[in-house]
Amino acid sequence: MIINAKGLILGRLASKISEKLLNGEKIEVVNAEKVLITGSKEFILSRYKKKVDASVHSNPNYGPKYPRRPDALFKKAVTGMLPKKNKRGKEAGKKLKVYIGEPEEFNKKDFFEIKEAKSQTNEKTVQLGEISKLLGAKW
Repeated sequence: MIINAKGLILGRLASKISEKLLNGEKIEVVNAEKVLITGSKEFILSRYKKKVDASVHSNPNYGPKYPRRPDALFKKAVTGMLPKKNKRGKEAGKKLKVYIGEPEEFNKKDFFEIKEAKSQTNEKTVQLGEISKLLGAKW
């Protein structure tokens, strides 16, 4: 199943994808940088910046390491909704592939539509790619 994430809300989309992954489906997501996060730009950036800047005081090269690229941030959001302590959850996480942009192999294929994840027009939103660039991601 191929999903175009352009204009869809991150949390709603991630929850629907995690359900489908637990049912055993293989999912590929394109345009991960165009997925939307609801809220003001300043609030969202401060929340993600706190996670990215977290480090150990003795040696900052040690973890925790948090992703900056939009494809990795999206994958982290989905896998965060999967069970981690059992085999079923770990296998489900391996069935997800996320792409920045739209690779040529998906140009002539139909995309699966998730209507529950569409954005309302009156909400404050920020694209995941914009947040990634502000965090220092290069792709």
